[in-house]
Amino acid sequence: MELRHLRYFVAVAEEGHITRAAERLGIQQPPLSHQIKALEREIGVQLFRRLPRGVELTEAGRSFIEDARAALARVGQGVEAAKRAARGEQGHLRLAVPPTAPFHPFVPQVILAFREAYPLVSLTMEENLRMETLDQLRGGQMDVAFLRASIAAPEGLVVHPLLEEPMVAALPSGHALARSAPSQDAALPLRALAGETFIAYARQQGPALYEAMAAACLQAGFSPQLGQEAPRISTALSLVATGFGVTLVPASMRRMVLEGVTYRELSGAAQARAFLSIAARRDDSSGIVRNFVALVRRAAQRKAQP
Repeated sequence: MELRHLRYFVAVAEEGHITRAAERLGIQQPPLSHQIKALEREIGVQLFRRLPRGVELTEAGRSFIEDARAALARVGQGVEAAKRAARGEQGHLRLAVPPTAPFHPFVPQVILAFREAYPLVSLTMEENLRMETLDQLRGGQMDVAFLRASIAAPEGLVVHPLLEEPMVAALPSGHALARSAPSQDAALPLRALAGETFIAYARQQGPALYEAMAAACLQAGFSPQLGQEAPRISTALSLVATGFGVTLVPASMRRMVLEGVTYRELSGAAQARAFLSIAARRDDSSGIVRNFVALVRRAAQRKAQP
């Protein structure tokens, strides 16, 4: 039994007349009559009762018609689902984000915009640092990733820079430089932190922010004295809150209000910058990935415009 047999059967049943059904289907009447008879032979029952002015369904035909319609509908749904998947409008997207990305308003905004634009795409997120994220992208465990770095594309991947922002100092709230600030927005020369112990954040697995901090300190005329290393940004800020040292974080991290931590903007030429990029596999043919990356890049371009 072929799908066309079901389409022919449904058309004849709905028209109640073979000639009108043939016109509707765009075929000749004799071949349609032949196909209907062939379907009845294959099923082994009579589906239509021939009348002087048309045909009507037999009891067997009335039993078969709903299943035939349902089968055609399911095939139609499958065809549309395949087309939506090819257009990147249906399926699943695995997204990796670094620990600091959710605090940048841009990231949740574009994820929400994507979900609204493509409601049939399910999305799962996993928090990882850069080295693990790049391995997962190359290995196919992740489809696309936000990176807190502006880097040359590793082999097999494509990386698109999106936005950048200044880094700010995170100080223990009891620190003299925190207490002396007229407000949390008062700018602080980075050189003022030359004698402080710096909390290093993920130097091996996510080195971009540490490298930006170290480079800014060197530009300000000193080499940072490193203290305890923190595996996550939240851990680094907890260490700051308990007086283990100071650190530099992306300005968007000020949204993470933590008791015992005061944020200060930095002044002077030694400005550390934090970057946000998006990465995917170079040879990924997924329409979902293409749509997500394109939406994110357009949003970043609009945001970057003055």
